Amino acid sequence: MHLEIAQSTPTAASLGRLVQAHYGLGEVVESEFLRRSFNQVYRLRLADGRNVVARLSAQRPRGAPNVQFEAQVLSHLAAQGSRVSQCLRTVNGGAAVRVELPEGECALMVFEFLEGEFTGESTEDIRAFAQGLAALHAAGESYRGARSAYVLDLDYLLVSPLDKLLGAPTMTDELRPRFEELGRRLHERIQSLGDLTRVLCHGDAHGMNNFVVPTGQGGREAVFFDFDEAGPGFLAYELAVYPWVLWPRSPDDPPGEKVLRRWRDFIGAYCEVRPVPDADLQSIAPFMAVRQFWLLGEYAGRVPQWGSQAIPTSYLRRQADMLRQWETLALPLL
Repeated sequence: MHLEIAQSTPTAASLGRLVQAHYGLGEVVESEFLRRSFNQVYRLRLADGRNVVARLSAQRPRGAPNVQFEAQVLSHLAAQGSRVSQCLRTVNGGAAVRVELPEGECALMVFEFLEGEFTGESTEDIRAFAQGLAALHAAGESYRGARSAYVLDLDYLLVSPLDKLLGAPTMTDELRPRFEELGRRLHERIQSLGDLTRVLCHGDAHGMNNFVVPTGQGGREAVFFDFDEAGPGFLAYELAVYPWVLWPRSPDDPPGEKVLRRWRDFIGAYCEVRPVPDADLQSIAPFMAVRQFWLLGEYAGRVPQWGSQAIPTSYLRRQADMLRQWETLALPLL
């Protein structure tokens, strides 16, 4: 009997051989599997002592990886002076290698290896992260390269994820109408806010897809990587990702002073570099809920790879309670 495979995991050594065969980087002398999450990520050490990062794109609920757009965006941002991990090209000048796996064809991309520490809790680190993000958005205004396969609009961030969530095997008849109503009210609320600012979004700027490193002048600056979620989209959504990761998940647990201080440091530093219109500032809180719907949709869409107990019914019940509370969430602004 033929068994279908949902997601396989190539060994680090085999990925190293593949990169050595398709990239003009020389011999790969050491390979390490770093993590399996939305994608599979490997560190490879070359004979000349350099490290590179190889990312094998997993099959996503949204569709194929945004390879050409991501590679050209990184090249553009670097040319504009932004600190990013650039895509390395194959010997044939391609942005990726197509890899045949039991579950189908996947894209392998290789990137510059960065060293540093994730955004910390200090005001200095948070300011560097926020101002670096503002600089990315400014640099993205002049991008004229390949079009993105995905637009970070409400269909992509809310409607499609909600559909996947409602079809999850752990969804119940009691919870389904609650999520439907929460999603409908959230959609209507954001549409009522008018014409919001659009930017070229990183898409996943939660403080752990960048490092904060020392500058030559004794300061700190952010260097960014993992642009797999990048695309044109709402500025308010982009700015909502950091407070989304900070905010307590329990409906009965209000944010402490440390969380509020980190949020103020972030939005204040961003606005120093790139002022944010009032309508967009007011939209950040509802986009935190949009972000949570997006995440729930990602989990629901990956049940074949991760299993239904990645989103158990008890977890979904807590999510509905939290999203109901977030309907009245108000962030302190400047």
